[in-house]
Amino acid sequence: MSGEEQRVFTTDEQQLLEEILLHRRDVRGNRFLKTPVTDEVIEKILQAALSAPSVGFSQPWEFVLIKDEATKQAVKATFSEETQKAVVQFADEKQKEYIQLKLEGIVEAPINIAVFYKPKNEPVLGQTSMPNMGKYSVVCAIQNMWLMARALNVGLGWVSILDPQKVKQILNAPAENELIGYLCLGYTDMFYNQPELEIKKWEQRKQADEVIIQEKY
Repeated sequence: MSGEEQRVFTTDEQQLLEEILLHRRDVRGNRFLKTPVTDEVIEKILQAALSAPSVGFSQPWEFVLIKDEATKQAVKATFSEETQKAVVQFADEKQKEYIQLKLEGIVEAPINIAVFYKPKNEPVLGQTSMPNMGKYSVVCAIQNMWLMARALNVGLGWVSILDPQKVKQILNAPAENELIGYLCLGYTDMFYNQPELEIKKWEQRKQADEVIIQEKY
């Protein structure tokens, strides 16, 4: 251990973190503004990602920053294709609700960030029994980005209705890389006080006693 005094957080700082956690939101295209996001802000969000925990300190992430409109349109095309496949999987009223939802902001957001998992060719400490731990590490990086973006009052939306192989081709990603997250980033005209899908009653919020189990199932 170093001789430096450890950082201890105050009650006010703890409460601030709780506020950021509670007010993090998934931002959709109808909420993004055209206001540019500065390089300084993007750097802060990426630095938050680089500070995330990773199994065996492997840091198995790579980030592709996308501002080019043609690239965005190509990604939007695969979103549209996958949406058509997805909508038929929902029945009746849910299908009608699905069609009305705005589920991405690929073109509207000033910047998109594709986040990849890059596997190693040798064993990774802590990943030998649970091989998906590397991918989970990348998800931790994305969560860090989400929280830092919210702290900077920048909106971030995660688009999952995409064909990952087509996105890889569009971005010329290495064959071994795996797309984990496709993020839309930009300032927003508002942050909802509750998750949008909760407001629209797509699903109900689970209560703590429904998901917290003591000792064993």
